[in-house]
Amino acid sequence: MPKELVDEYEPLLIKGIKDTKRFPNKSLLLAVFAACVGGTFQYGYNISVINAPTRHVQDFINTTWMERYQSNISADLLTLLWSTIVSIFTLGGLIGVSIGGTLSVKLGRKRTLLTNNAFALTAALLMGLSSYAGLFELLIIGRFISGINAGIAICVQPLYLGEIAPTALRGAMGMGTSVFITGGILTGQVMGLKEVLGNEEYWPILLSTTFIPAVLQLLILPWFPESPRYLLIDKRDDEGCKKALRQLYGSAHCDGALEDIERERNNLEGFQAKKPWELFSDRTVRWQLLTIILLNMAQQLNGINAIYFYADYVFRQSGIPTDKIPYATVGTGACECITALTCGMLIECLGRKVLITGGYILMSFCCILFTLTLTFQDVSPVFPYLSMACVFAFILSFGLGPGGVTNILTTELFTQTSRPAAFIIAGSVNWLSFFFIGLVFPFIVIGLQQYCFLVFLAVSSLVAIYIFLVVPETKNKTFVEIQNEFQSTSKRKFCSSNGAGTILSSSSM
Repeated sequence: MPKELVDEYEPLLIKGIKDTKRFPNKSLLLAVFAACVGGTFQYGYNISVINAPTRHVQDFINTTWMERYQSNISADLLTLLWSTIVSIFTLGGLIGVSIGGTLSVKLGRKRTLLTNNAFALTAALLMGLSSYAGLFELLIIGRFISGINAGIAICVQPLYLGEIAPTALRGAMGMGTSVFITGGILTGQVMGLKEVLGNEEYWPILLSTTFIPAVLQLLILPWFPESPRYLLIDKRDDEGCKKALRQLYGSAHCDGALEDIERERNNLEGFQAKKPWELFSDRTVRWQLLTIILLNMAQQLNGINAIYFYADYVFRQSGIPTDKIPYATVGTGACECITALTCGMLIECLGRKVLITGGYILMSFCCILFTLTLTFQDVSPVFPYLSMACVFAFILSFGLGPGGVTNILTTELFTQTSRPAAFIIAGSVNWLSFFFIGLVFPFIVIGLQQYCFLVFLAVSSLVAIYIFLVVPETKNKTFVEIQNEFQSTSKRKFCSSNGAGTILSSSSM
């Protein structure tokens, strides 16, 4: 071919190759599905599936207590046992996330996800047998074990997705975590309807259905490779890494990805995987660590749980019959699921920073509007419907950014040696915040009533300001580029806001 034609068409050819990278092949999509269906799908499913059989489980506890002690259980003790069944899930999650990062280093990301299914199967067996054995204690143990499963999954699955995804698709692939969480929540709500498994005789089967996603993952995930980054950087397995890249990206597109991973390995030469406590003493990741701690706290403290708490009240005030409210609740789950899918399509176009900042800004406006509509709930018949609109708008805003982008940023702000420890810290903060809001939220509602959303307004607006000022855009950047830019951007913002004296102190860090 003449050199003139080569010079003319080479840029177009290169652009065409780059564009094809934006479309994942079937193997990569199936790997994402296999990781997510037995991973964060379980987390979302176990959060929502426990709500439908509340009355049936409480009747079971009361009946069991009567058979044992020939007396009715007191209302306070029944409430305590039920709240223990619900909340011990968070304690299991905290333990799971604490060991998930360590397991992902020792066993690898894929083997940890596969091993984690043992917890899901055990939990399903215990909860399914509780009614037949007449032991409500099995429900407590089962929920605790399912919490461990969810904690490991929410720590390791985003790690795996972030490491198998091409740079140009890392955000969209990372949204698999959010999409499957919301999909799990929606599925749990649907399964709990009385037309499915929501009747009294079916509640043990309903709680044991958590074994289905575990079996699916055990059948599908073994056919897909370990994280290429883990193979090359942690295990020094060059051939294994190349084979994994060929399977995930295809032979035509694996060379560029291999070069990217090799550059990261060269930058990390001589460094070992860090422990969580070592990150706190490492000044080079101080701003990244502060960022993921704040974002994971805000993900639980931004008011999304309050919205779900008020949804039942708002739907009743809007005139929806009591027996139809579960279907309206399914609508909220579908709303968040659709938004997560929308975020997955927009994230590579708009970027992480725009979506998460915009999401928190919209949530702040919704907090103001929801406070006003609840305050004037009895003034006009229009206000209950405005409150209902605020419920859906708040959920849409959460799903648009904070719900999905938070986990992606936890993946992207750290390099290979720091990432597992960062997920342990981020997950621990998330589960502790989950436990805290579950413990304190009822008192906030009793004390402030509808004005509790002013607290969430402060949280959402302050986090939006922090992200705007400190967090750089990470779209289409390698992990090394993100780390360098994050440090330089944070230092620049820090210096400009504190003057020359701060320049001296920051330069010495």
